[in-house]
Amino acid sequence: MHIRDLPHPDPGVPDVRTGGAFLLWLCRQQLGGQFKALAWGLLNVGAIAASPVPVGLAVQAVVDRDVGRLVLAGGLILALGILIALGGTMLHRAAVTNWITAVARMQQLLARKTTELGSAMTRRVAAGEIVAVSTGDLERIGWFVEAISRFGAAAVSAAGVSVALTLYRPELGVLVAVGVPVMALAVLPLLPHATRRADAQREKAGQATELASDTVAGLRVLRGIGGEELFLGRYRSASQEVRKAAVRSARMWSLISAVQVLLPGLLLIAVVWYGTRLALDGTIAVGDLVTVYSAVTFLLFPLRHFEEIAQAYSFARPSAKRTARVLAQSRPAGGRDADLRATSITGLGAGLKATTATGQDADPGAAPTGDLHDPVSGLTAPAGRLTAVVCGDPDSAGRLAERLGGHPPHHDDDGGDGTGLISVALGGTPLDDLPRDAAREAVLVQDKDPMLLSGTLGELLDVPASGRVGATEALAAAQCGDVLTALAQASVGDSGDPMQTHITERGRSLSGGQRQRLALARSLVADPEVLVLDEPTSAVDAHTEARIADGLRGIRTGRTTVVLTSSPLLLDRAERVVLLQEGKAVAEATHRELLHSHPAYRAIVTRASDPEPAMSAGQTEETA
Repeated sequence: MHIRDLPHPDPGVPDVRTGGAFLLWLCRQQLGGQFKALAWGLLNVGAIAASPVPVGLAVQAVVDRDVGRLVLAGGLILALGILIALGGTMLHRAAVTNWITAVARMQQLLARKTTELGSAMTRRVAAGEIVAVSTGDLERIGWFVEAISRFGAAAVSAAGVSVALTLYRPELGVLVAVGVPVMALAVLPLLPHATRRADAQREKAGQATELASDTVAGLRVLRGIGGEELFLGRYRSASQEVRKAAVRSARMWSLISAVQVLLPGLLLIAVVWYGTRLALDGTIAVGDLVTVYSAVTFLLFPLRHFEEIAQAYSFARPSAKRTARVLAQSRPAGGRDADLRATSITGLGAGLKATTATGQDADPGAAPTGDLHDPVSGLTAPAGRLTAVVCGDPDSAGRLAERLGGHPPHHDDDGGDGTGLISVALGGTPLDDLPRDAAREAVLVQDKDPMLLSGTLGELLDVPASGRVGATEALAAAQCGDVLTALAQASVGDSGDPMQTHITERGRSLSGGQRQRLALARSLVADPEVLVLDEPTSAVDAHTEARIADGLRGIRTGRTTVVLTSSPLLLDRAERVVLLQEGKAVAEATHRELLHSHPAYRAIVTRASDPEPAMSAGQTEETA
């Protein structure tokens, strides 16, 4: 594959059982590139290995004063020089191509996995580890993939030279044939220690990266409470730990390099000493001694590749293990209670139709419509209506929002009873049984800390949408007038067009309320069948919140909207309010009815203790 053909049309399905299995799968995906690099490597290293022959021939020709053989030796050296240059150039091109295509394949796999899991990714894998995998780990794995072809060519050439020397001059060849394997294997006892130190360095580097990410993300809060120096001290300490671990790792690798220099040097001294005695005794000619000396000198070159592949593998193995662990994360598809499913799905993957409980046929590739029902909590959001949900516990609200969006929690977080893996159903169709694109088109979740990508405001609002709601209407409903004014003043070139104003990464140049309202406008532009909003107005003032509540109800007329909130202003505009306690729906009515009839609801909404004890799920009174 050529670099110009990237990205891969299909990165494939990786073998993520172990790190070694992942490395083997990755190498199998580009066997053609590896064989191509190996062929060029054999040409390059083989030409280098053959160089001692014309050198020895030239020396002997000088000794014998044979001009013809000297010219022949010169011609052979010139031809081998051309082959060395050609092979070296093409080997580098092929090896780097293997490295880039392997890294591109892994990047596509990680991007696909991130898209599949969404925000659940960071709940299962630490953010620092994800950063380490997507940067340093991919580079190390790519280095190993690149080094394989060079190592293969060096190993074949070293074996060939050893055999040739044994046949050419058995007296010296046997010494070389025994010494080369010993030199190649001498560093193996040191590799486990080097690997452990390298792993410790990478672990500390990942922890430092995670600490830095958290510090940057919360910088505004840290400045507000005067905590910059505290976190700066923590990061300084973490970075010093990384430095010490790096020095310890470098010492071990320097010891390995020293062994790789010392042993070949001793072998070379032994060959020269023994060969000189043979030449003085007249057993071998001077040219033969030069040839053997040159061949042994050449063998120092493949040994460097042995060291490189050992080092590359020791770095790539734990990196592949981490990468495989990230790629092994999956969106749970099992564990659903069949009795709770309102739909019988037959042959969905083969493109057949799904038959609903009402007997109607639906296109499995299209987004369904109807009520949104969560079997775990018992919450049902009627189609086309604005439903508000009061949880009391922000964490519980966040988990509910993820579940309503078709993102079940990890099985370790579902309470151990498997209920967290039961799929939410839309119009009787479980979201887990829909193609991912159809599920995302049907239900959109905006969490309490929405992400704003860098770019212009126009690019921010350029999202897949139904076309029913324009950007102007969405911005007005989200009460973004003051945001547009501020952006117009900061527009490039004094154009005054807020849509062309650049928004920094994560919207850091905006206030929390401004970011929240722009994110809401983006969600309204998308205009999904079901929109789930988790505390969409927590960072705005009461007057703005009231206008947003009115705008939201008006612009979402005829669409299903679920708002997780405890704000009285939003609750009063909702057509229906559901109270959740301990993860279960215990009451539903209008906001004002629940205020008068349900003490627990009143305590949560008014944020004050109620003289009457909150009723449990089993004691909840029936409400209209």
